[in-house]
Amino acid sequence: MEAAKKVKELKISKNELWTSIRKDWQLYSLILLPVIYLIIFKYGPMFGNIIAFRRFIPGGSIMGEEWVGLQYFKMFLNDPTFYTVFANTFILAFLLLVITFPAPIIFALLLNELKNQLFKRFVQTASYLPHFFSVVVVAGMVFEFLALNGPINSMIANLGFEKISFMQMPEWFRTVFVSVDLWQSLGWGAILYLAALTGINEELYEAARIDGANRWKQTIHITLPGILPTIVVLLILNIGNFLQIGFEKVLLLYNPLTYETGDVIATYVYRVGLESGSFSYGTAIGLFESVIGLVLVLGANYLSYRITDNSLW
Repeated sequence: MEAAKKVKELKISKNELWTSIRKDWQLYSLILLPVIYLIIFKYGPMFGNIIAFRRFIPGGSIMGEEWVGLQYFKMFLNDPTFYTVFANTFILAFLLLVITFPAPIIFALLLNELKNQLFKRFVQTASYLPHFFSVVVVAGMVFEFLALNGPINSMIANLGFEKISFMQMPEWFRTVFVSVDLWQSLGWGAILYLAALTGINEELYEAARIDGANRWKQTIHITLPGILPTIVVLLILNIGNFLQIGFEKVLLLYNPLTYETGDVIATYVYRVGLESGSFSYGTAIGLFESVIGLVLVLGANYLSYRITDNSLW
């Protein structure tokens, strides 16, 4: 009886689904192309991860020629270079999370306090623009500004200090990378928080002012709790991409002189997997990185739910 009841409920839900599709087929057709894109370019390539466990020879079978099990995973776990790039990736990811994640929140809160709407729109527009610059353009600007004869070093020389080879010194790479990423993402990252701020009930602020709360207390007790769900969701997503440092930006900004602090997992996979032709080895490293990202996002989601009652699922 119980099984028959479940079958009946399943049939009813299927009928409701098809009824909904027939009724609103125009709306469902809008998601057709994105779904096809995801299947072809996101889910389809996942089958290629099989070569992390098989020896792939260019020109041979796309699924590899010979089963080698965990051989490639053992190779990179025994490779000292891998631990160097893993440490570089972790440090850069940590700096980005600590600096570039809270910065848009603070920026959005400051913009929300501006009363002059014309000036507010100007600041918003100016802060959004860097996000639309090509990574190649940004890298070119960085090299021009930080060159030995560039404006930054000219200012340093005018102040009586010795010029600094920013792009050739490994100790400066992380500072330059995080600063550029912050400049590019600050305004764009604040958009979601500004949208969340508009959803906070103004009556809460009025009640707080009647009770004698100043702007700081209103921010702590009303504004931040109001945008907390948005902060939590974006934090979980950022943690899920913790080790996926911007490959293009690193590739364009680093050089052999800065490998010591600038070489990350993505660029290491590029050199080993594509330039050296070790496709199976590069796939194994990429799969290992993805598994760590999955564990991080699951852990962050669980902790968020236990601590704040907000989560992705």
